[in-house]
Amino acid sequence: MSSLRRVSRFFSLVKFSHTIFALPFALLGFFLATLDHGVLSLGKLLLVLGCMVFARSAAMAFNRYLDRHIDRRNPRTAVREIPAGAISATAARNFVLLNCALFLACAGLLNPLCLALAPVALAVILGYSYTKRFTYLCHFVLGLGLALAPVGAYLAVTASWALLPVLYGAVVLLWVSGFDIIYALQDEEFDRREELYSIPVQLGTVGALRLGRILHLLCAAALVYALYFQHQFYPEFGWLTVVAGALFLSLLAYQHSLVRPGDLSRVNLAFFTTNGLASVAFGLISILDIYV
Repeated sequence: MSSLRRVSRFFSLVKFSHTIFALPFALLGFFLATLDHGVLSLGKLLLVLGCMVFARSAAMAFNRYLDRHIDRRNPRTAVREIPAGAISATAARNFVLLNCALFLACAGLLNPLCLALAPVALAVILGYSYTKRFTYLCHFVLGLGLALAPVGAYLAVTASWALLPVLYGAVVLLWVSGFDIIYALQDEEFDRREELYSIPVQLGTVGALRLGRILHLLCAAALVYALYFQHQFYPEFGWLTVVAGALFLSLLAYQHSLVRPGDLSRVNLAFFTTNGLASVAFGLISILDIYV
């Protein structure tokens, strides 16, 4: 097997393209920190990007490694790299260890606080993979893992806490938890047969969709408050951020029009395309607003 083909299989294993969900919020946290700190460091930016990529790769690969036997029994996931035999379980485990080590190295190069908190972050993002075995709150643990992105990026620059990146973390927590519940609808019957835990298993399709809407309404409220707070204390932001927020919320509402009880044919469109566009548009337009 060529090296390029082998690398591409690992990119597929960790769904590298899905890094786009949390990355724009991490970048926003980083640039907020540069406003407070007054210095834009390319080195720190590269280390923050490294932390994001390595942490998410470790988390996704570990999830695939831990769930390999479950995935083999699920027709939807049986084609994934490990159950399909494209990547061995041992190779996947070693890939997890490598990415954890690289994440810790990047965190250590940032500052002592990031290094001290890095094992906590790993505990959350790796621990998520176990949660479907014992709690319906697994979706919220996933949301928490991604919510660390804007907070961690801010800490990387300032080594101190601030309210605004925490508010954006709350936005991400509610947003990701809501759309993960929608995505989990695809496996409702399988999870029930396997005695796995999820909101769709607990509440059914209608209840899960209703809870997803409630979480996204709370996400919208959190985002509006974060934008209000931001405009009060960060004069660098102007009307572009308002546009970014409106676009994010419009796409949030749109995804709920795509999925209905009895029709899950557009779940992937709601999950991947819509949420990816929402995150990229909000993050990049907000960052652009700083310099415009």
